Amino acid sequence: MGWILAVIAVIAAVTATARSYGAARSEQLAVARAELSDRQAKAAEARTAALVDEIRQLARKRIPAAALALSHPSAQVPGLREAAEVDGAAALLLTEAVQAARTAVTEERQRVDAAARAAMRGTSAKIQSLLNQSQQLLHELQHEYDDPRILQLDFRNELALRRTQSTAVLCDAWPGLARQNSPLVEVVLGAQSRVAGYERIKVANHLRDERLALAARAAEPLAIALAELLANATAYSHPDTDVQVTVQQSGGRGAFLVVDDAGIGMDDDALDRARALLAGPSEVLLTELGDPPQTGFAVIGRLVVQYGFHCHIEASPFGGMRTILRVPAHLLTVLEGDRDLSALVPAPVSSKPAPAEPAAPAAPEHHAPEPAPAEPSGLPSRRRRAPRPAPAAALAAAPAPVQISRTPEQAESSWAALQQGTLNGRSVTGRAPAPDSDGHEHLDDQDDQGDDET
Repeated sequence: MGWILAVIAVIAAVTATARSYGAARSEQLAVARAELSDRQAKAAEARTAALVDEIRQLARKRIPAAALALSHPSAQVPGLREAAEVDGAAALLLTEAVQAARTAVTEERQRVDAAARAAMRGTSAKIQSLLNQSQQLLHELQHEYDDPRILQLDFRNELALRRTQSTAVLCDAWPGLARQNSPLVEVVLGAQSRVAGYERIKVANHLRDERLALAARAAEPLAIALAELLANATAYSHPDTDVQVTVQQSGGRGAFLVVDDAGIGMDDDALDRARALLAGPSEVLLTELGDPPQTGFAVIGRLVVQYGFHCHIEASPFGGMRTILRVPAHLLTVLEGDRDLSALVPAPVSSKPAPAEPAAPAAPEHHAPEPAPAEPSGLPSRRRRAPRPAPAAALAAAPAPVQISRTPEQAESSWAALQQGTLNGRSVTGRAPAPDSDGHEHLDDQDDQGDDET
């Protein structure tokens, strides 16, 4: 029986040991589970906090920066602050939220801009119609009244009309004025008359064909574009400087209008933006043109797209900016000979020196006929004096005397007749010639004294 008790005791001890080991292991597992749960809870809390921070940055910084970047491409849009704490799905959703906000803002801006364009287009059309009527009335008043103030009103009306036309073009409207085929230089002069500082603009005509003209559909658009360039050049240059406009003709029958000013110039950012606007972007929002809006380059870019012009801007050798407006050959034509050009059109500047005008023939001096050499027959010899110079005005007014050539025999006969007449006169008055003299010396003195009078 003793061994049975020993076996039971051993079994009981083993069972107790197994139970204690299982209890210890269960306790360790419970502690490990608790620690794991605690770590998971802390990680979840960290991820939640990071996600909250990212959402906060999304609302406060990323979406506003994305909206600002639509009008200012150089603006920086911040990314995720703590990318390691946000899983891939959450990061992707945050990026999609930024893109969705950008798309929504773009669509809303386009809708608002389209509404503003429509309103401005309708308003510009009405104002332009009224200004055209005012211009017609002012032209009638100029013919009836000689008052310089009417000219000033007409010029200010022209300035207002140009501003209205530019606004209409920017809003995708028709320029509002139809022309015939117009000489290119006359279009340049028309653009000059629409600028406040027109007296500072100097036009040089270098066309090989002075009757080179613009097609009717492109005449007014080119005048609007050039007027914007001239207004910009005069506004940003000193009032004492000139703005040079050169009209040139290219080899392919195209034409170039070069505008040079001595203004303040442009920095690199402004120059890049100007070139982007002059290239004719597909869309320019009114809200992107500043406050007040600077519409000049945007208007030119719109006309470049619509009519095929090309405009380039660069630094000018005069210290300011040089703008080159190119007119393609298919928009040019040549006027017929029966069409007269304006009297204000500058004459073409030829590269060859103009031939000198022939000098006016000098008025011949009024000389007495040369006396014949003394002959043995005793004809008088005459000493000549230098003739008194006649005034230039008198010589120009008086007809040129015709010099009569005489033979020596005719001269001898004339002097003999004069001598015989003198002797006859003295014999009538009772005067005789002095001894040893036949009257020749007295005739010589009389001729010398009277030569100054003739």
